[in-house]
Amino acid sequence: MRRFAFILHPLRFDDFARKYPVTRYLPPRLVESLFKHVNPVLAGHVTKVHSETGEELEGWLIGLPLTPQVILNAPYEWVLKKLEKAGKMAEDLGAEILGLGAFTKIAGDRGITLSQRLNIPVTTGNSYTTATAVEGTLAAAKRMQLDLSTAQVVVLGATGSIGRATCFVVAPSIQRMRLVARHGDQLDLLKARLSHQFPHLSVDVSTDARQAVLDADIVIAVSSAPGAIVEPGDLKPGAVITDVARPRNISAQVSQKRPDVLVLDGGVIEVPGAHADMGFDFGFPPRMVEACMAETMILALSNRLENFTLGSEIEISKVSEIHHLGRRHGFKLAGFRRFERAIDDGEIERIRGYLAQKRDSDIPNRITF
Repeated sequence: MRRFAFILHPLRFDDFARKYPVTRYLPPRLVESLFKHVNPVLAGHVTKVHSETGEELEGWLIGLPLTPQVILNAPYEWVLKKLEKAGKMAEDLGAEILGLGAFTKIAGDRGITLSQRLNIPVTTGNSYTTATAVEGTLAAAKRMQLDLSTAQVVVLGATGSIGRATCFVVAPSIQRMRLVARHGDQLDLLKARLSHQFPHLSVDVSTDARQAVLDADIVIAVSSAPGAIVEPGDLKPGAVITDVARPRNISAQVSQKRPDVLVLDGGVIEVPGAHADMGFDFGFPPRMVEACMAETMILALSNRLENFTLGSEIEISKVSEIHHLGRRHGFKLAGFRRFERAIDDGEIERIRGYLAQKRDSDIPNRITF
């Protein structure tokens, strides 16, 4: 039996009510302030995960009751002490490796210092998140019959840890890429690296996310922005959008107002084991988790008890390696999903049909709502 632990935290105020129902009746700022003084809690117990190799896995979900705003705005040493307490809890429970979820892997030096203060290895899960984001995007583009030789691909949050790795992983499959982030100097450096390594690739940059996606055929959204940065009127008909970010980069209104685009939840993974129990309501159907948590599980099952993905730079070789290990154990993409619900072939056909009708009617690419 292999064992892991994973740290999670509320992404929105409403998430507090999943464990503490009374909080829905209190002012958000009061709840946020009160929970700064609450220690990590045991949020769930993962059981009955069975690898296709025969290995069995259990794990513990450790809740850190801090919102993204608190994690990002508080002094890192204070956040680090909270993470260290969570890590010590994981050790006491018997976990062999610890995964960092959501904004706990963005704060500070992205797990490096924490790993030095614990007796078990730490991973952010960003390698497997990158691998499955690109896998899902290319599969959706093929399903939508997009021509990758002419498609304009936009990466939102390109200079971040996952964004940068995504650029290098997807680059061999495409011809045109636009990098989007807040800081122009970092974008220029990344553009130079990509252009040098992939001479076939045409690369341009932008610091304006909404403007950058107007002509995009494919969007991979991995920005760490605390809220939506793309609205319904920003997207081109027929576009494929993979939203890996949590909280989401793509407004929820897109699914309501744009029946002519395909928006996918990036990094949702189906776990092996017919009766696997994730021990927590992630908002997904049974046996489904985020890719960052899946990486921790895969490493535990593989007995790869090491600091696999830490810091701001992801090794591309590790992206390929964890992808291979995941397949070996039976982890796989949970099909096409949008805002926590499955997308079937019929819906994709309807999107393509709606797009064809628009083209026949000569409706402009950009729609104003």
